Amino acid sequence: MAIRNSPADDIARAVDVLAGRRIAVLTGAGISTDSGIPDYRGDGAPRRIPMTAQTYLGDARARDRYWIGSHLGWRAFAASEPNAGHRALARMERARVVTGIATQNVDSLHLRAGSSRVVELHGTMRRIFCTHCGQVFDRRDIAHRLERDNPWIATPDSVPLGPDGDVAPDAVVDLVVPDCTVCGGVLKPDVVFFGEFIPVGRFRHAEQLVRASDALLVAGSSLVVNSGIRLVERARRLGHPVVIVNRGETKADARAAVKVDGGTSDVLTKLAHALA
Repeated sequence: MAIRNSPADDIARAVDVLAGRRIAVLTGAGISTDSGIPDYRGDGAPRRIPMTAQTYLGDARARDRYWIGSHLGWRAFAASEPNAGHRALARMERARVVTGIATQNVDSLHLRAGSSRVVELHGTMRRIFCTHCGQVFDRRDIAHRLERDNPWIATPDSVPLGPDGDVAPDAVVDLVVPDCTVCGGVLKPDVVFFGEFIPVGRFRHAEQLVRASDALLVAGSSLVVNSGIRLVERARRLGHPVVIVNRGETKADARAAVKVDGGTSDVLTKLAHALA
């Protein structure tokens, strides 16, 4: 029977692997759970049907449904604060240990924690753009228009929310969805929907972070999303060791130099103390 290392032993091994190296970081939803943002891909997460770009653009009813859940979800994001894991990575960047962060999250908590070189692979909830003319809007301005034209949406218990922040289709009644003030086109949050590709330039930027580093640290991602596993493979092909910090299994555990099974806030704080 194989003997498992203790978390403390794994953290010590991670420090040994990462010490003296320039570290690129890949983060997923697990780093934000301590900020009160659920990880819907973790153990026990409810199954849900994600919104596709095709459905969003082609079905006004589905678009209304999305905007209710998205708006209430954004309000929860806006009320969240960076946690110890986000702050630990920002500290390591200031110490020139971390060269940059590629994140699969859309909550902007890395930027709010003080990290400056952040590639938001899947976009951000803080921006809205017009799918017709490309005009960009601040999410706060669109939220103000949405609540002004639909006063009932400002009350969280006014619609029956599901555990993923979405709503039942029959909960949408006479929603007034803001349109583009420039051309009247359909607005869309600047996030990558299911079935969409990450913009090529954005992914290349993330690859550059990996190439400019000597190691890759994965924090809070199960690596089930293709963008994450591709960056792990880039690191491996360059000969960079990969360290994974995550509660539960990931798709790259067998490829990691060290896997630390634990929470990102605690483990990243300890890594920052040792490395920065």
